[in-house]
Amino acid sequence: MRRRLLVQAAAAGLAAPNVLAQHGTPKRLLFVHGRSQGGRIPEELKVEWFDLLTKTAASIGRSVPATTIVDMPFYGDKLDEFARAAQIPLSTDIQNRGSEPDREFQEFQAQFVDELRNKAGVTDEEVQAEYGEIPAERGPQNWRWVQAILRALDKKVPGMGPVTLEAFMRDVFLYVTKPGVRTAIDRVVSGGFGEDYPTIVVSHSLGTVVTYSILASERRNLRVPLLVTLGSPLAVRAVRDPFRPLSYPTAIQSWYNAFDKRDVVALYPLDRENFPVGRTIANNDAVRNQTDNRHGIAGYMNNVEVVTKILDALEK
Repeated sequence: MRRRLLVQAAAAGLAAPNVLAQHGTPKRLLFVHGRSQGGRIPEELKVEWFDLLTKTAASIGRSVPATTIVDMPFYGDKLDEFARAAQIPLSTDIQNRGSEPDREFQEFQAQFVDELRNKAGVTDEEVQAEYGEIPAERGPQNWRWVQAILRALDKKVPGMGPVTLEAFMRDVFLYVTKPGVRTAIDRVVSGGFGEDYPTIVVSHSLGTVVTYSILASERRNLRVPLLVTLGSPLAVRAVRDPFRPLSYPTAIQSWYNAFDKRDVVALYPLDRENFPVGRTIANNDAVRNQTDNRHGIAGYMNNVEVVTKILDALEK
């Protein structure tokens, strides 16, 4: 009964002091979500992640330690507000309304998809087949050529789809290139960190970028025994380069990165070649994410190795 009460308190971001006193020093489990969460009820999202973790733990005869304090800072609505205010036209707007492409985003998008298609092995011939004719110009100046890459990429690495991938890139673009956006979102998420307890961080998708941004510039005396990044786009040059010079945040004792090689935004490992931070990041590319787009959090949190890493860190 005590354990159930504490788990319920933890899922609400609270701790029961009398129970914690009986079970030892607690650790904080901090979830950092990705994009496309606007409109969600924050507490429900936190419980959803926690339930995914506990279900996989139970499948291997383990459980989340009773002293765990669970928290999830929520920035989904704020990110959506920035996206609406930016009014960056996506392909559907350009096709249906005759909008002009946003040149800065177009260049970012072209660099992003070109890296993905090189990793996925998409050839110029495959892109040209999607384009439908001999292009007058290739590269970010030719909006139609970039859209042809998206379609060819979707055929090679199906799942996310061109429309969703483009929206993903728009949100990442806003975060990594617009200081005001990054500052506002970092302020929300950094509030979930604290110097009171060691914090195990589990981040997903854009949340991995936000987490790195915060920890790379953090001046507080934070203790992060383990950082887990899931489906991370950090190694994509268009995402990585705004954070140069890269460094391994001093607060992190161990960094574990897991991805599905079919997850189109996480094709590159966080290794010395793609994300050189001076220390080794453990990469697991053997995840088989069962969600439709190979990127969903459920497909990462039901992986036994991922959950084992989290539980081991919480139990130390």
